[in-house]
This record gives sequence, structure tokens and C-alpha cells, in this order.
Amino acid sequence: MSHACCGPGYASPEAAMKADREKVLYTIALYTGTGVEAPDYLATIDVDPTSPTYSQVIHRLPMPYIGDELHHFGWNACSSCHGDSSKSRRFLVIPGIRSSRIYIVDTAEAKAPKLHKVIEPEEIKTKTNLSAPHTVHCLANSQVMISMLGDGEGNAPGGFLLLDENFDIAGRWENKAEGMKYNYDFWYQPRHNVMVSSEWAAPNTFYPGFDLNDVAAGKYGQQLNFWNWETHDIIQSVDLGEEGLIPLEVRFHHNPGSTHGYVGAALSSNIWHWQKQKGEWQVSKVVDVPPVEVEGWSFPVPSLISDILLSLDDQYLYFANWLHGDIRQYDIRNPSKPKLTGQVWCGGVLGKAAPVNGHQWVGGPQMLQLSLDGKRLYATNSLFSSWDNQFYPDIAQKGSYLIQIYCDTQKGGLSINPDFYVDFGQEPNGPARAHEMRYPGGDATSDIWI
Repeated sequence: MSHACCGPGYASPEAAMKADREKVLYTIALYTGTGVEAPDYLATIDVDPTSPTYSQVIHRLPMPYIGDELHHFGWNACSSCHGDSSKSRRFLVIPGIRSSRIYIVDTAEAKAPKLHKVIEPEEIKTKTNLSAPHTVHCLANSQVMISMLGDGEGNAPGGFLLLDENFDIAGRWENKAEGMKYNYDFWYQPRHNVMVSSEWAAPNTFYPGFDLNDVAAGKYGQQLNFWNWETHDIIQSVDLGEEGLIPLEVRFHHNPGSTHGYVGAALSSNIWHWQKQKGEWQVSKVVDVPPVEVEGWSFPVPSLISDILLSLDDQYLYFANWLHGDIRQYDIRNPSKPKLTGQVWCGGVLGKAAPVNGHQWVGGPQMLQLSLDGKRLYATNSLFSSWDNQFYPDIAQKGSYLIQIYCDTQKGGLSINPDFYVDFGQEPNGPARAHEMRYPGGDATSDIWI
């Protein structure tokens, strides 16, 4: 294919959609918070339906330490580096959000990754006064940028860490963090000289678990921050108010010429859309998921939108309702008016999910990853160890699932593949939690085009 003679990734989202089907999937697997005294690890899953080990864990790379809480991770290079033939998408950057340790993993042998380097938290804190690494994005200049949710003591607002191409600490990205109350996810769109970041809470707030009193005390985020990508300064902050509590995953359109994007507000359980109009970033709520009265709960249960993503052609938006237990597909060809086109139930507290191929659901859908062609959606069910233990304690005893969902990209619609179910309750060292997922060939939540 034409992209093979250039750098990593693909020349465009359209080229990515024509790439070969994924055959290997990586996911984080955790023992943090389960009671099992073993390191978290990177699990390699066979997702090739022609393979005899289809829907199985075929390799495990344990980390050297216990208690890291591996969480989100990303690549050293992606489609933003496509024009540089000297770069390759070879190394995974895998942080521990609880330990603030960062692992560099070599995937030269795709089915059996190896540990390449460890960046210790003491070095990060000494050089940058940052902790709690979260989102990892590769940049076009060969650097890797990581959102950091706390300072060296675990307090807000955190900042952004830069690693150079040798995975040495290059410093902080932002000039100053004035205006940013908290930090979480980020996405950049260079053609519009912009980066957008969202807000969760200080590590010292969310590490122990969720306390509704912390929301009333203003200890959780409710604003989006728009940055000047060239000067590294905040140019506009938008307070979403009580209707936009805990805005988490942010997604620009994959089309680098577009200013449209979305964020899911977890606690308020709604989706917000942004675009640039008349020189200002305009943000408005476009989807609401109402709370539901559930027996045994002292308040109406929010859906808790945990993860969102966009198909590479920018036609569909997907999101997971972790507490209610459903995954939804919306047609967003009219970006400001999403239209519900598909829904499946896979766990949750509402009790609407039927067993899949004999498997009883534990927890609710949380992390999502979409195939490049947009036809297969993968989901896992662990959010964060202390929050899992609070809302879905059975995950610690029974482990996570990893499922595959068929996506109708013509008429819309979702259906669970009954022949694909990875049961992390059967892992060698005991039940494990599964979180974020990546493919060796890139995916819908890490590749950025410039």
C-alpha cells in the first residue's frame, strides 16, 4: 500500500480505513486493587478469526513492580509522523497512573513485546514536579507528550510531560497552567493551532475512590481548556457548569481540517460538541442520558459515560455507559445533532444485559477501541481500581471481560459477537482487570493527522 514507503501510520484517515484487518490487540491487565500480589502486565490478544488461538491471551508481559495501576498508553510514533521515513511505530509508552512510573515496551516482535526502558517516578518528580500520568500522544516532532494529573505531591492541576525520541525527560510542554483547574485527556489539531484538554480531579481526590461530597466541594472538573498549540498557553476555558461534571475523553474529528469535536461528561452523563465559530470555540450539549432510579441506591443512578470515540470517517460516535451497562452508536454526519443508531447491553446495574455464550456479565462497559475500518468495536469493563471496588466489587473476584461488537456502518446498529469473549477471570495469577486497548497498526483513539 502507498503508506508503506513513508513513515509510520497512514497518509490519511481514508488510507487507514483501507488497511489490513487487525490481528493482534494489546490491553492493559491489572492486579492493582484485586488482592493479588503480582505486577500489572501487558496482555497480547489474538483477534485473527482464522487463528487457532482466536479470542485468547497469547502473551503476557509483566512489569517489574507491583501496584503501578497501568491505565492508558500510547505509541512513540503514529500518523502525525507519517512524512518521516526514519520513524516507526514500534514502542509503546505505558504509564502507571498510581505509581507515576513509565514503561517503554518494544513491540518489534508484535506477538511477544519486551520491556525496553523504565522511567522512575522520582526522576519525573525531580525534573518536572509532575505525577499521575494519563493520556499518551506522539507528536510530529518525534516527542511523546503525556498528560499528568497532579504535581509531585498529587495535587491539582498537573501539567504535560514531554519525552524525547530516546524516551528521556525533555521537560514540561505548557508555559503555565493558569486557568487549568485539573487535568485529564487531550487532543491536538495543528491546522487550527489548537489543543483541547479536559479535567478529572487531583490524584489525591480520586485515588481513594469516589465521594459525592467531593463533587459538592468543587474537587472535580467541569471545564474544557483550549490551548494555543504553538505558544503552549490557554487561550479559552469553557465552564460546562453542573451539566458538564467530570468531562473526560476528548475527541476531535479525525479530519485535520475540521474544528468539530466531542467530550463525554461522566458524572453529568452527557455529550458535548465543540467547533470554532467567528474566532471563538463554541461548546454545546448534544446528548443527554437521564439518570435511573435503582433499588438500593440512595440517588438516581447516572449512566456514567466513561469512554467515547469517533470512527475514522467521522460518521459515528460511540460511547460507554459504565453504570447503566450499555454501549451506544450515534450517527454524527450532522455533527451538532447526533442521532442514535445502535445500542447493546453488556453488564451494568440496570440488569438489562442477557448472557453472551454462557458468560454472565460482571461490571459494565468502560474502555472502547474501534477497528480501523469501523466494523468491530472492542470493550473492556474496568474503570479504576478503587472505583471498581466501590461500584463493581465482583470485578476483583471474577476478573474483566474483553468483548467484540459488530458495527453496521451502512444503516447503523450494534450486535455482540458471541464467539469472541476474553475472560480475564481465568488468568494464571488469578482474576485481572482489563482497561485500555491498542493495535500495532494504530487505532481510532491515538492516531492524529496534521
